[in-house]
Amino acid sequence: MSERICVFCGSNSGKSKIFKETAVALGRLIASEKMELVYGGGKAGLMGSIADSVLENGGKVTGVIPEFLKKRELCHTGLSELIITGTMHARKNKMYELSDYFLVLPGGIGTLDEFAETLTWSQLSIHRKPCALLNVNGYYDSLLRFLDNMVDQNFFEKESREYLITGVCPEEILKKFRNFGKLP
Repeated sequence: MSERICVFCGSNSGKSKIFKETAVALGRLIASEKMELVYGGGKAGLMGSIADSVLENGGKVTGVIPEFLKKRELCHTGLSELIITGTMHARKNKMYELSDYFLVLPGGIGTLDEFAETLTWSQLSIHRKPCALLNVNGYYDSLLRFLDNMVDQNFFEKESREYLITGVCPEEILKKFRNFGKLP
């Protein structure tokens, strides 16, 4: 079975074209590495860009979307597999269940929610799957400083903060995923 990478990202493309370019490059990399993409099932923004890129490059994509978003016709109709859930919570749970890795591209509050829950579950040892922020064009600089401040103020364990993988390009993140847990 292929490795599955769950990507959380925006349903918008953002201001800078580098966000979309990175999503497309990540999609190509996922397909070339024979990995499968698991994502939120949307057709717009970075979500649509990465799904289209994986599919255009011969890869497999599983979308997971709650019924109420599907009814709004926001779902991608050309996926390898589309899983419909009853709620947003069930959506996230299914995405976590299906995936080996979690990667966060730029996005909004929903993306931040998915990232925070994934990292929290790691901290609580609900899973020990690698989690990463792809810090495209410094998008997550402020968040990373905030997480460091949480450690400094004793609200976030240093070990849990160190568990979070960061990088600035897809290839760097993928290499860190594959080396995750290996001793130097």
